[in-house]
Amino acid sequence: MIKPLAFKGDKKSKKRKAPHPESTEKEDSRTLTLQSTTAADSEEDDSWVTAEAATDITGPVIFVLPSAKPTCIACDANGKVFASELENIVEGDLATAEPHDVRQVFLASRIAGTEEISFKGHHGRYLSCDTTGVLSATREAISREESFLCIPSPESLGTFSIQTVREKFFAILDESKVPEIHGNAESVSFNTTLRIRMQARFKPRLKANKESKVREKISRKELEEAVGRKLDDVEVRRLKKARLQGDYYEAILDVRVKGKHDKYS
Repeated sequence: MIKPLAFKGDKKSKKRKAPHPESTEKEDSRTLTLQSTTAADSEEDDSWVTAEAATDITGPVIFVLPSAKPTCIACDANGKVFASELENIVEGDLATAEPHDVRQVFLASRIAGTEEISFKGHHGRYLSCDTTGVLSATREAISREESFLCIPSPESLGTFSIQTVREKFFAILDESKVPEIHGNAESVSFNTTLRIRMQARFKPRLKANKESKVREKISRKELEEAVGRKLDDVEVRRLKKARLQGDYYEAILDVRVKGKHDKYS
């Protein structure tokens, strides 16, 4: 479920944390708290990162344009597409860009059975490119004109050329103060190279890493309760490793069996 966007400077509401049951083992209590916090952080992470591969692109995104003044693609409530100045950027580095206006954000969704992606504006309508290369966001449903390919640039990691159904590309025109955007560039060039920024919690690799850390956080007490006896350090490390590798329950059974053999040997 896509949650409301948060921008830099917004005050975050504090959430009440459920109290943990009293435990005589402080180490177990700290571990449980850290596990709960890590899981919550994974879901609530609203930081922005750069998409590095086409398969990364999903959820809220912004298209950072290759303009002299930092700008990105935006659309208004009427579906007009325009270049919007970026304010949340560190020392002019486009790799740090974040949106400050909901009009700058599009929701990327992969079109089933294809490598194409659709981009929905804040007003619920899809980004589109017509036969003349004019970009707009007025369509309520997806057709071929609302489907795009994101082709990674071989020269710069984290940049893409956005290809339309007519095999042409998004580009900026020779800019004055504010660049103009069109979708009929014949070939890839500097003016067609965009950076796509996305929310970190939707990036597959980062998401997998966070889920892995959550799985790793389990206390000795929890492991001993699962096995039904006290464990030595080697057994604890083995079970924690098994949680990461996905064969946790098989490892639990093996340790239980070993415990029975030791008891009667």
